[in-house]
Amino acid sequence: MGAYDEKKETCGTICLKYLLFAFNFLFWLAGGVVMAVGIWTLVEKSDYISLLSSSTYAASAYILILAGVIVMVTGVLGCCATFREQRNLLRVYFVLLLCIFLLEILAGVLAYIYYQQLNEELKQNLRETMVQKYKQENEKQITKAVDKLQQEFKCCGSNSSADWAESKWVTTGQAGTRKVPDSCCKTITENCGERYHPSNIYKEEGGCITKLEKFILDHLRIIGAVGIGIACVQIVGMVFTCCLYRNLKAEPY
Repeated sequence: MGAYDEKKETCGTICLKYLLFAFNFLFWLAGGVVMAVGIWTLVEKSDYISLLSSSTYAASAYILILAGVIVMVTGVLGCCATFREQRNLLRVYFVLLLCIFLLEILAGVLAYIYYQQLNEELKQNLRETMVQKYKQENEKQITKAVDKLQQEFKCCGSNSSADWAESKWVTTGQAGTRKVPDSCCKTITENCGERYHPSNIYKEEGGCITKLEKFILDHLRIIGAVGIGIACVQIVGMVFTCCLYRNLKAEPY
């Protein structure tokens, strides 16, 4: 019976090892996805981040990148710990899984908090940023972000195209004969902002604020979905790790 039990235990350990190895491979790939989402947020959408007064949105992306790097390193460590059957490595692996889990909870909490305050922040700050900083000295990043926002989302002004009448750019005469920036035009040509007509510029109700809010909310949902997905996978990994650790502990050296 002793030999049978030992053989049964060894088979169980081998099965756990291969399950944990498969998990770690998927976990490593998932880490790449998490890191890619974070990098995409900062690189591709960095212009829009400059229009936000709060750093919470950017912080969520940085946390995702950090979590992605740790996940990929942890995946490699998990494979080493599994095949070498070293309990100390399994302990480190479990602790890293727990740290990643906590990081993802933190990113989720930040995203949820920002989700709740986003509408109010945009109402208070987006219009002020656009009318006070567009085309002003040392505000090239804001100017680029506003032009990109209006072109990509096919909108004009924060709440409406009428916002531009109160902007520093217009009131100080920097705009010349233009009523709105050229980026408000449906087809951009030089000084096309002179012609203030719905056939020439975007004059939709709600302006850019509603479209930017929808974009950020959609992106926060992506961040949340990725975080929840990885967290669920991690729980499975922690269960496998505990089972394998117990089996290794029970085996004689």
